Amino acid sequence: MAKTVAEVMTKNPVAMSSDSSVVDAAKAMSDFRIGSVVVMEKDKPCGIVTDRDIAVKAVARGGDLSKTTLAEICSRDLAAVRPDQSVDDAVQVMKSHDIKRVVVMTDSKLEGIVSLGDLTSRGMGEDVQDDLSKSEPNN
Repeated sequence: MAKTVAEVMTKNPVAMSSDSSVVDAAKAMSDFRIGSVVVMEKDKPCGIVTDRDIAVKAVARGGDLSKTTLAEICSRDLAAVRPDQSVDDAVQVMKSHDIKRVVVMTDSKLEGIVSLGDLTSRGMGEDVQDDLSKSEPNN
């Protein structure tokens, strides 16, 4: 598995301001057929929101979803890799953080995102899937 992250990442991932609503994020996920958006503050990634986050942290709790912001529900402990790192490095970051997505950054600039789905569709990452399927949900 000698490929670099740049070769497998999704470039220009959908990113939204932390003050965007959950409804706006859900619409973007539907429109772009994706499962997550990167949350930004002052043009820098500060978190990530997945479709599961919306279901578990927003919808299930009730309230006005058009007033619930991404800042309120996003996972803030972003795991990141550089585009020049190996796919093996990205896999190790996923395993060590028990996550399915890592952002790709150069310094503090968002370059892309790599998901477990990206890797498994290319025949990589099965060991991460096995490890994660044994883990308890982290939200």
